[in-house]
Amino acid sequence: MPSLVECCAAARGGPANTVDDDITPRRAAAPWLDDLSDDAPPDPRFRWGQLAMAMVCMATIANLQYGWTLFVNPFAERFGWSHAAIQVAFAIFVLTQTWFVPLAGYLVDRFGPRPVVLGAGLLCAIGWVMNAFVDSLALLYAASAITGIGAGAVYGTCVGSALKWFPERRGLAVGLVVASFGAGSALTVVPISMVIASRGHEAAFLYFGLGQGLLVMLMALGLEDPNKLLRQVETPPPPLHLRQSQRDYTPGETLRQPVFWVMYAIFVLTAAGGLMATAQLALIARDFKIDDLPVNIAGLVLPALTFALALDRVLNGLSRLFFGWVSDRIGREQTMVLAFSLEAVAILALYEFGGHPLGFVLLTGALFLAWGEIYSLFPSTCADTFGSKYAAANAGLLYTAKGVASLAVPLSSTLVLMTRDWHAVFLIACAMNGVGALLAWFVLRPMRQRLLEAVP
Repeated sequence: MPSLVECCAAARGGPANTVDDDITPRRAAAPWLDDLSDDAPPDPRFRWGQLAMAMVCMATIANLQYGWTLFVNPFAERFGWSHAAIQVAFAIFVLTQTWFVPLAGYLVDRFGPRPVVLGAGLLCAIGWVMNAFVDSLALLYAASAITGIGAGAVYGTCVGSALKWFPERRGLAVGLVVASFGAGSALTVVPISMVIASRGHEAAFLYFGLGQGLLVMLMALGLEDPNKLLRQVETPPPPLHLRQSQRDYTPGETLRQPVFWVMYAIFVLTAAGGLMATAQLALIARDFKIDDLPVNIAGLVLPALTFALALDRVLNGLSRLFFGWVSDRIGREQTMVLAFSLEAVAILALYEFGGHPLGFVLLTGALFLAWGEIYSLFPSTCADTFGSKYAAANAGLLYTAKGVASLAVPLSSTLVLMTRDWHAVFLIACAMNGVGALLAWFVLRPMRQRLLEAVP
């Protein structure tokens, strides 16, 4: 009696061994696929459609973080709350979003992306709708926590799916997804501002909360589980210089590997070094006394600080895509050394030459370009090292380094108050990135090689 593979091959008019020959290299790259079914393969464009839906989800939730600044003054004017009290809500959002990503990744690896993103879209909608009706700081903080959980679930799911669907070009795939998170806010900043001006911040929260939540839920209906379908999708093997694990490490096993903690330490160092400079850009420009000075680039004239902030979203998103693409071609650690070294040089040069308005704009642009890549490089490196099956959860565990790194911002502010100068902050930030580059090449690279070679 002919096998299922022979029947499928005969129906397509091809030889009986076509399916096995096509699947064999992918089984070698991901042995866990052996447990999956042998259904007819989807169209080769299928996984690109999955990536596109993940990008839409990420772009849709971008305003939850990047659009928040539009609501701070309306809240202060409506209730008389201080900006500091209102910004506690933003801090709660960032913390819950960051620390929920590992749990979301675990749920995705176990149940697939669809139910997780459906629930996440609902939470995002509930959080922003609550913001439309808040009348106390306690309710504002609760809404921020709910929104943060929803955003973390979307973020962890979309990054994890990109890692799994594109094992041969993870840097590019993750770069596209995380770049969408930054670029998405550009599409709705003006509409949100117009609604706030014409109908109030309550209407903006209500309309965009419902719209964004429903769009995420709609995209969720089309998301499929790569753990079940990847075997059936035709994918080229990864390039030889991107060695990938032949074993899938569970989150618990990943946490017991020393190489994970080396990655974590490098992530903290480079993220903190960038945050110390980028999160306080307005204060730096003011202390350099160039924040309001005009800068003319290609006929576009803007105040130096405004120009620098405008470059933030563009170059930060471009960085994630560009360096992810580069890492697919030259290797993860090689790209880390390049990016971290560029960031160290940009930070040091910003301190030396940032007192000139044009220099401030160009050097902050270089800083943003070299900083955003951590959000594509580290998930890709993590999946290459610990396998695809639990990639979402493992990348989520590594992502919590962003939360640890954020503690450097208030510490650096305290240091400036103590020294009355930015000199120490810039030197420390520069050193952090330099150390990160050295660790990536001399510690992470050989440790990853040994781990990958040790797995049969």
